[in-house]
Amino acid sequence: MQYLFSVIHDAATLATDDEMAAIDVFNDKLVADGHWVFAGGLGGPTTATVIDNRGGDALFTDGPFLESKEYLAGFWIVEAEDLDVALKLAAEGSKACNRKVEVRPFL
Repeated sequence: MQYLFSVIHDAATLATDDEMAAIDVFNDKLVADGHWVFAGGLGGPTTATVIDNRGGDALFTDGPFLESKEYLAGFWIVEAEDLDVALKLAAEGSKACNRKVEVRPFL
C-alpha cells in the first residue's frame, strides 16, 4: 500500500545543511529497503497560486489557500506493507527532516 508523508513546517526557513544530509540518508534507506516511490520539497506558501474554476471563469489568487502558521513543506510517497510500517518510517522521516510529518494512505 502507498502512503503520503506530508512534511509540515512552521517557519519560512529551508532545511539546514545537517537536515539535508539526514534527509539524504533517510531517502537512501527508503530506496535500499524498497519503500521509495517519490519525494519532493516544495516552495514556501508565498510561491503558491490557488485556482478556483468552479464557476464561469477561473479565478487565480496569489498565495496559499489558507492563512496558517504551518504549511506543507515537502512530501514522500512510500510503499509500506501496512500502517504500522508506514508510521515507523514516518517517525524516522520526521527525525531526519526535523519537522512534523502527517501520514495518509492512498485510496
